[in-house]
Amino acid sequence: MPRTRKKKIPITNTDKASSSSTPTSSRTVIRRFHVLLKKQRQLKNASSANAEVLGEIEHEIDELGGLAAYQRMSSIGQGNDRGGGSEKVLIQWLIHMELRKREAKGKLRLLEVGALKPDNYRTCMSWIDTTSMDLRSRHPSIVEQDFLLMDEDENRGKWDIISLSLVVNFVPDPRDRGRMLCLAYSMLTPDGLLFLALPLPCVENSRYLTFDKLQSLMDVLGFTEVQRKWKKGGKMAYWLYRKSGSGHKTLHEYRKKTVCRQGDRNNFAILLP
Repeated sequence: MPRTRKKKIPITNTDKASSSSTPTSSRTVIRRFHVLLKKQRQLKNASSANAEVLGEIEHEIDELGGLAAYQRMSSIGQGNDRGGGSEKVLIQWLIHMELRKREAKGKLRLLEVGALKPDNYRTCMSWIDTTSMDLRSRHPSIVEQDFLLMDEDENRGKWDIISLSLVVNFVPDPRDRGRMLCLAYSMLTPDGLLFLALPLPCVENSRYLTFDKLQSLMDVLGFTEVQRKWKKGGKMAYWLYRKSGSGHKTLHEYRKKTVCRQGDRNNFAILLP
């Protein structure tokens, strides 16, 4: 009697993140999402949008599993068997700065934007009070909220630390990326800390952004670099900035794209609103 074969369930139809997905397949899905979202935003902003092409793009996004699939792939990449998430870098830096020894001042208030798991900072509960949020919450402890739609007045000067890990690069519009950084500045306490994590190619191989250009942009916004971590041939780059002032240069040059280098480059950019 022939054996009954179990029906295979597509990865986009399951809510359980399985580490059986390879790093390569995870990165492929994530990169494809970024491409599709960029095209979707361009078509929606075009004066004569092609409804048929837009429909095809939105259909492919749905076929990939939508935002849930993107989150699942990202969550797999944060698994302990893959080296863990970027929160380990931030925690290490905060410990190095001796910020866990500030009992008299109370816990640090951390806003974790783009949280895929609710317990990234569970080992630091005694000195960090974490509020986790994401566009699509995957857990009751994660607030479902668009960071760009948060009430700026209610959150002004509220947070000791804001984490934007693999968040800015997910935003399709370069000006919304800049607005996200501006909002983070406004929401941080005086001397507050901003943790920024980006795929390394966003700065190492961009036509419009370099390490120096990013540093200059953050300086204009009023941030001072405290820490930086990346390695040649790596996948990620990390920064820790301190809110230090209101900036001291004109913003005009950061409101339009300027080619920094030629050649086979990507088009990642951050523009100020």
